[in-house]
Amino acid sequence: MSLEKKRLQPAVQAAIDLTAGAAGGVACVYTGQPFDTVKVKMQTFSYMYKNVVDCAVKTYRDHGIRGFYQGTTPALMAHISENAVLFLSYGFCQRLVGNLSGLDSKAELSDVQKAAAGSFASVFASLAICPTELVKCRLQAMHEMTSSGKLAQGHPSTVWSVIKNILKTDGPTGLYRGLSSTLMREMPGYFFFFGGYEFGRSIFTAAGQSKDDLGPIPLMASGGFGGACLWIAVYPIDCVKSRIQVLSMAGQQAGFFSTFRKILVKEGFKAIYSGLTPTMIRAFPANGALFLAYELSRKAMMKHMSESD
Repeated sequence: MSLEKKRLQPAVQAAIDLTAGAAGGVACVYTGQPFDTVKVKMQTFSYMYKNVVDCAVKTYRDHGIRGFYQGTTPALMAHISENAVLFLSYGFCQRLVGNLSGLDSKAELSDVQKAAAGSFASVFASLAICPTELVKCRLQAMHEMTSSGKLAQGHPSTVWSVIKNILKTDGPTGLYRGLSSTLMREMPGYFFFFGGYEFGRSIFTAAGQSKDDLGPIPLMASGGFGGACLWIAVYPIDCVKSRIQVLSMAGQQAGFFSTFRKILVKEGFKAIYSGLTPTMIRAFPANGALFLAYELSRKAMMKHMSESD
């Protein structure tokens, strides 16, 4: 019997999903952070860079290797909290979707049903990621904000100084600047994320074999495919979200649709896809590492708990 079919106590299963999701978040950040930094810079200041290579070269010239890891601390906080909550909620939402579909508790959900569960789970993950992603985006674009004159030179650029500034300027609710755009991104995005991942696993699973038996390479390829599906589906929304979160640092307050319209009018349609190249390059190694870490740590914990019963 596969580990997936072994039913553990709900609290134990939840703890396993939470821990495995956090492990996946750590793997995702350290693998993909340099690409994410380039993406945010190009999204928020597309006119400063010709292409992804130009952005990467200028970032290295100005700040060295460290420049690609600006915002790593909040990125770790964001991805650990997001993925811990996401996979915890994903396990719960899978059971919910199964119940709503009238399936037996041990029945396997279809790929589409798992995609729907991922979309539901993203609502909870959005509440966890919005504050930390806000801080991450601001740190990643700090150099561009000061060099463009939107912020004074010498503006504090540490994690805690950014948080203090948000709280001082906008209060606790300021930490959720961009929440509506985050929800607009996450709900359809995670439908395609989990749907793409499960579809990939289905493709790699031979007849009579369980998805749980797949090795590291198929898992990473499936995770990378899921990540690519997510970003292709929601990239324009993510671009608008990054603008809202970064430019609000200079007191520019605007909603999603007004920001979206302003980008189209002033910079053209191409601007909402600025930074897509590093994002797609990042999708495969980062999300491959995420799902590999998640699946391996989850299997190890489930095996340990089953053997200790």
